[in-house]
Amino acid sequence: MPYRNATHAFMDSARGVLPFATGIIPFGLIAGVTAVEMGMSPTTIMGMTLFFYSGSAQIAVLQLMQNAALPITMVVTALVINLRFLMYSASLAPYLQRLPRRKTWPLSYMLSDQAFALCSLKLGSGELGRFAFPYYAGAAVTLWIGWNLSVLAGILLGARIPESWSLSFAIPLSFLALLVPSIRNAATLCAALAGGALALLAIDLPYNLGMLTASLGGIVTGLTVEHFQQTARLARHNDIDQEAS
Repeated sequence: MPYRNATHAFMDSARGVLPFATGIIPFGLIAGVTAVEMGMSPTTIMGMTLFFYSGSAQIAVLQLMQNAALPITMVVTALVINLRFLMYSASLAPYLQRLPRRKTWPLSYMLSDQAFALCSLKLGSGELGRFAFPYYAGAAVTLWIGWNLSVLAGILLGARIPESWSLSFAIPLSFLALLVPSIRNAATLCAALAGGALALLAIDLPYNLGMLTASLGGIVTGLTVEHFQQTARLARHNDIDQEAS
């Protein structure tokens, strides 16, 4: 749709991302509640939330802290979980890289799965034109505010949230919501299966190293399968060229 001005693009994006924003509320609540139950102060929790701005990584690190995991395990796990943002940023770069750093740095910080999903198709179609920045900013800012407010609500409500809400069930559901759409070919399918199998086999490793083992194993499996696929495709092309000659 054509936009009249930057404010129009910003507000349309903000409205469009609201259904995604409601989906992160249980995730934020459980992050706040979990951190409070671990004895963390509200200031520390919000500082962690603002520093991370990655719900999946923050939840994973909180779980690792509960299980007394090694600090290196927490750091590597968070980095592995957030590797997808490298692909997201590379995909968005052609449309936003000409912006000044005072704009690209905040947008990089506020990059999320939901903002990428909403904006990538419109950016790719070219319909946003000069309103690419305000459109992306509308989604990114809305999600950032929603996430931080939901964590803050979890901190304030704490144990007063009834168990019947089953917020803890939102964690595996949220990870599944990220996993399933990312399975697009044999490489990603094999990576998911290998990671899941290793997570089950390594569940009893000390310091919760099972999560790190499963993450790295899934990545290595996916890259290996993709390498073999590329090698097979190259061999077929060479055979076709030889037959044609």
